[in-house]
Amino acid sequence: MSNSSSIETTNQELSAVTWRCIGPPRGGRVVAVAGDPSSDAVFYFGACAGGVWKTTDAGTYWKNVSDGFFNTASVGALAVADSDSNVVYAGTGEACIRLDVTHGDGVYKSTDAGHTWKHLGLKDTRHISRVRIHPANPDLVYVAALGNAFKPNEERGIFRSTDGGENWEHILHKGQDAGAADLSLDTSNPRILYAAIWEARRSFWNM
Repeated sequence: MSNSSSIETTNQELSAVTWRCIGPPRGGRVVAVAGDPSSDAVFYFGACAGGVWKTTDAGTYWKNVSDGFFNTASVGALAVADSDSNVVYAGTGEACIRLDVTHGDGVYKSTDAGHTWKHLGLKDTRHISRVRIHPANPDLVYVAALGNAFKPNEERGIFRSTDGGENWEHILHKGQDAGAADLSLDTSNPRILYAAIWEARRSFWNM
């Protein structure tokens, strides 16, 4: 769930896994989860209409950490930097285009493990599906933007920042109707990325 590569597990190990709800209640649909690579007990999740929540005790207690900083409650993507777990990026606007999809207003960043946040722009991306951070450089970050769910717009595809989100470069754009639905970064060779492009559209008369 962090930005790190997946840990290999066996079928026997997976068969022993059990699940339980650890809350928080009324958190809303959850489409974004990220773990602190330096702690087994610290996790963040983003709700479609509830902002960013954080636990420091493996889910016993959750605290909303985005209230007062975000202009939207819809979160579509979260990422914690492998090289500095104080750095957290949040992409707003859920990217699961459904009947009652909620849009966001770009990217937010925390440099103190979620205590405070700064808006980094990309307001018109509306729906962000994924944020990926370079494993050795927390200032090198990629954003996959699905774009406006109801009409064509330019702010779709993949964006890159090399200065921690102060400036953005539009590095992959396949038109005003096709957005980035997912993005994967090879942590063993972070120059390799894979992007999934999706042409999705909602109409006001056909919900």
